[in-house]
Amino acid sequence: MFTGRYYHNLEAKGRLAIPQSFRTELGSDGVITWGLDGCLFLFPKSYWQKLSAKLASLSLTNPGARKLTRILIQSAVELNLDSQGRTLIPEHLRQQVNLKKQVVVAGTLTRIEIWDKDAYHKHLDLIAQTINQADQGLAEIDL
Repeated sequence: MFTGRYYHNLEAKGRLAIPQSFRTELGSDGVITWGLDGCLFLFPKSYWQKLSAKLASLSLTNPGARKLTRILIQSAVELNLDSQGRTLIPEHLRQQVNLKKQVVVAGTLTRIEIWDKDAYHKHLDLIAQTINQADQGLAEIDL
């Protein structure tokens, strides 16, 4: 399970250090892809395989399924950690979510999210503003 958030700087070449606690959970295999809400997703390989199978089982006639599959699958790259725990975030992924120098690497249970720091905090502010309005929806989750 991935929990917590860490602040890192994206190197000029596009390399990002993955926090040690996340590397322990990830192992050496994973997939980075375009996420939702303005971030990148980093999935462990085992979860990625399950997700890919689920996407492959969706109907080709479902427009939402086609769109989600394109976003996740066509942008995906294999995680390639160097000896210092850094991975290259390809230019196309950095551009898709407007990653600048300061980055947040956040655990979200089954995946890691990689955010531009400013975008992350704007997103959290939006969530904080709307969470009280979502009480009914949260009650339906039955946590």
